Amino acid sequence: MLPLRSWLLAGLCLVALFLAASYPFTKRFLAIPQAYLGVAFGFGIPMAYAAQLGSVPGEAWCLLLANVFWAIAYDTEYAMVDRVDDLKIGIRTSAITFGRCDVAAVMLCYAMALVLIGGIGHTLGLGGVFYAGLAVAAGIAGYHFTLIRERDPQSCFKAFRHNNWFGASVFAGIALDFLLGGVING
Repeated sequence: MLPLRSWLLAGLCLVALFLAASYPFTKRFLAIPQAYLGVAFGFGIPMAYAAQLGSVPGEAWCLLLANVFWAIAYDTEYAMVDRVDDLKIGIRTSAITFGRCDVAAVMLCYAMALVLIGGIGHTLGLGGVFYAGLAVAAGIAGYHFTLIRERDPQSCFKAFRHNNWFGASVFAGIALDFLLGGVING
């Protein structure tokens, strides 16, 4: 018999499997399939909490929501590349749904992801190095604005390809804050 912690994790794994398997079909019926992608890609967050804590606290759901905003941002950049072709074949994307507000929507999603991550960091008592990582990520998002504002497909694709630096900056801020916090306080 599995302990309760394992049953919770097993249930979340089934949800994750459904999300991953069903994502390819969402472009047929969802106006912003990028949000579904964010849930599918980020569902490891509540799974990790369930595996470690045996529960999924509010901070896990906030992290998942931050991941959804981040996915909408970077995948909309990618959708901006294919907008003309997607319209021809009848696929729905956030770039089509947002229309002329696509650039503003991308930047709002980056901002929401950073605000949510920053709020969680504040709640957990993370320090200046963490916020420096978020500042670098915000700078990278600003750079993305310079790439996507004219909606040039090659520049939008460049922003999409460079999105890993946004995540790397957030990760580095978290990791270094824990490492240096332990050295300074330990």
